Amino acid sequence: MTPIIIFGAAVRPDGSPSPALRRRVEAAHRFGSRRPDPLYLPTGARGCYGEAESRVMARLLRELGVPPGAILEEPTGTDTLSSVRACRDLLRARGHCGPVHAATSRYHLPRCVLLLRLAGLAARPVLIGASGNVGLLQRWYWRLREIPAIPYDAALLLWHRARGR
Repeated sequence: MTPIIIFGAAVRPDGSPSPALRRRVEAAHRFGSRRPDPLYLPTGARGCYGEAESRVMARLLRELGVPPGAILEEPTGTDTLSSVRACRDLLRARGHCGPVHAATSRYHLPRCVLLLRLAGLAARPVLIGASGNVGLLQRWYWRLREIPAIPYDAALLLWHRARGR
């Protein structure tokens, strides 16, 4: 089993996936299609619109030809940290102790990989293509947002680990 955790992104008001969500799923699918036994873990709860992010991603994966048995939805993660913890628990319940792969946007990948590793999972990145038509200012906004988020989430995860959660 090769778990590929796909971190959520916005669902549009009409219920369709945002470009970021679609890129994450497509990158995970490209990566997984080169593996003999991929297990896709789309993670993300319901946001402002439509269904849960995990549900929208699972639908995209099925449209790409992924069999339902190769998809394990995690619909409770409301942010990166809760998604990491929920995916860790799902994988532990299945007896998985090997590596996992993280599929998300480039700016978000360092945080996701770090948090998965701090959660006790040997995480590796899934490389994703460029961010499409996103402007330079918006790209820098998302990158700069990660600067405080990385140590904040890392400290929270370590605190949870110290408390046995």
